[in-house]
Amino acid sequence: MAKQPGPMNNFPVKVQPKASRVQVVGYRDGVLQFRVTAPQDKGRANAAVVAVVALLADALGVARFWVRIVRGQSSRYKVLAVESLTPEDVRGILETGVD
Repeated sequence: MAKQPGPMNNFPVKVQPKASRVQVVGYRDGVLQFRVTAPQDKGRANAAVVAVVALLADALGVARFWVRIVRGQSSRYKVLAVESLTPEDVRGILETGVD
């Protein structure tokens, strides 16, 4: 059964462009790390973040529209929001499934 929508909870993320693959890396210093294959050129890496948001939603078991970028659209440092999950919930789910 799908989770019901609830309040949005924000947490910081960092996106590393020009990686060998798209992945959710895990947490470093309290910041969730993403890697994207696109270079940081004319917004291509930012467009790739849409795929990472979808990957994150799938990993968390929530609908993709429940995960959104709140701040940092064109920056490697972003703030994401996930409905119905606290930052601690997100970390707990990802730490059990991310190497």
